[in-house]
Amino acid sequence: MVSFMLSSLLSVFAAIGGVLSMSPMDTTLSARATPAAPHFVIYSDKWVTGENGPPAVSNITGYNVFALSFWLISGPADQAEEWVLLDNATRASIVQSYHNAGISLIVSAFGSSDAPTSGGYDPTTIANDLAAFVLEYGLDGVDIDYEDFNAMNAMNGSAETWLTTFTTALRAKLPLGQYILTHAPVAPWFSTQYTSGAYLTVNKNVGSLIDWYNVQASIFLRRFYNQGTTEYTTCSGLITTSSTTWPNTALFQIAAAGVTLDKLVIGKPATTVDATNGYINTTLLAQCVDEAYQQGWDAGVMVWEFPDAAAAWIKAVRALAFPE
Repeated sequence: MVSFMLSSLLSVFAAIGGVLSMSPMDTTLSARATPAAPHFVIYSDKWVTGENGPPAVSNITGYNVFALSFWLISGPADQAEEWVLLDNATRASIVQSYHNAGISLIVSAFGSSDAPTSGGYDPTTIANDLAAFVLEYGLDGVDIDYEDFNAMNAMNGSAETWLTTFTTALRAKLPLGQYILTHAPVAPWFSTQYTSGAYLTVNKNVGSLIDWYNVQASIFLRRFYNQGTTEYTTCSGLITTSSTTWPNTALFQIAAAGVTLDKLVIGKPATTVDATNGYINTTLLAQCVDEAYQQGWDAGVMVWEFPDAAAAWIKAVRALAFPE
């Protein structure tokens, strides 16, 4: 009798365990795990008529990361604010639909509106505030679009120190492997012209905590564009050898300086109106991406921004190296 009861109880517990293993929470955590390369990232900062929150999955097929822009020190703005204004049920439904499609939903922080180091903001406090936002609103992680040019250009180590402390504190709240944490530095910040090291120093200090670098940042200054009228506009300049204006900042040159190759995501504007310069049409960009892929790179592509880029844009760019 005791043996029968014990066997029955074990069966009940096993059944309960089976149900729990299929719970929505476990599904969410599984979807939230940091995705492997290649990463196909699209930002959204524009107001889109008729949209209520992020776009339907069908509009961004081919991407696996969607970045709501921006979270600011003063609070969420633009698409990040629109996300906050949705009710809990709507947000949960959108997240689930994105996860079902293999798309992570993150928030991008700072952009050109914030200068956290020059402004004297405590990096740990800001990191904790940003992490709290991610956790409260059910997001999969963050992208750090740091554009404090005065601090970085001072070359006194203040920017590097701030970013190191900030990234360490942020990762403590958003554990590695469970939440995405990316950075989006501009290309010249990997140049040895910065005597303080710029992002080479940041990478040395906390690169192990950063999932990848979106090689492009905000609407004004992006990684492989808005750096000069002819910068990064050919496959050789983008992939192999940059110009003397910003030496050693092409893709493989950055890798040679010590940044893990599969963490370097190539970023480009969707159209000529999405950046001052640096635009490459999708046909040429697909060729550049394939050229890099043939040499062992597979980190992926990022674009600024939806809806100027959508499913058709990434399909064209992926066509040669990463066909869908």
